[in-house]
Amino acid sequence: MRLVFGLVLLVGIGLAGGAVMMAKNYIDAYQTELAKERASRQAVVPTVKVLVADAPLRYGEILRPDAVRAVRWPANAVPEGSFTSVETLFPADDTRQRFVLRAMEKDEAIMAVKVTEPGEDAGLISRLERGMRAFAIRVDVASGVSGFLRPGDRVDIYWTGRIPGNDDRGDVTKLIESGITLIAIDQTAGGDLDGALIARTVTVAVRPDQVAKLAQAQSSGGLSLALLGAEDDTVSASIEVDQRSLLGLAELEVEAEPERERVCTIRTRRGAEVVEIAIPCTN
Repeated sequence: MRLVFGLVLLVGIGLAGGAVMMAKNYIDAYQTELAKERASRQAVVPTVKVLVADAPLRYGEILRPDAVRAVRWPANAVPEGSFTSVETLFPADDTRQRFVLRAMEKDEAIMAVKVTEPGEDAGLISRLERGMRAFAIRVDVASGVSGFLRPGDRVDIYWTGRIPGNDDRGDVTKLIESGITLIAIDQTAGGDLDGALIARTVTVAVRPDQVAKLAQAQSSGGLSLALLGAEDDTVSASIEVDQRSLLGLAELEVEAEPERERVCTIRTRRGAEVVEIAIPCTN
């Protein structure tokens, strides 16, 4: 009886050991295949580390190290100007702060054009390209497109006034600049505005010669803005409208009066009567 019990026990132990070995071999094979699949995936799509925003960032915010994180990014699709390490974005030997120049959403790549250099202010200076100047234009609810302008928008600028020496035409409206970029609304240079903002001034980026033209136009008449579409790349032609062309009236034609025949006379008194006598005209 004891011999039978011992044989059963040995058989049970052998079966249990075999089951353990089979399970171990299965797990090892699964892990090996999984490692091969991961290796093949990395070989097909090589990746690099890119710093992205860990939370939404808004214009003018201080960019801090805890606001960014590194993620794996396809090496052939890394945005130009991206930062691939914290050391390049926040140099250890430079403690000056960086500011956000453009609003960024969570997981959006941190790029050089979206942040300032260390110690650089996020003001209008950083928004002006080489050779451009900032010029402020007075606007109201009508001339400022009902307050729906935003920094970064493009507008056409129209001048309305009266040309000296042409009073018969009345006020004239003329397109003087096209496709001008707005860089600030009142004292706001960021594009993250909620709802309509009735501004008193808008600031545009223009060349020095355009500054002179706009200053002269603003002092001699009124300026109005027309908003361009986001993908509008058309070039506006020369536009000028006066009151007569607006109403469809033809130019006034002054008819010349017919030349009258000259009559020359002299007056002669005959007693109490004055008589005019026709004589040949001289000269």
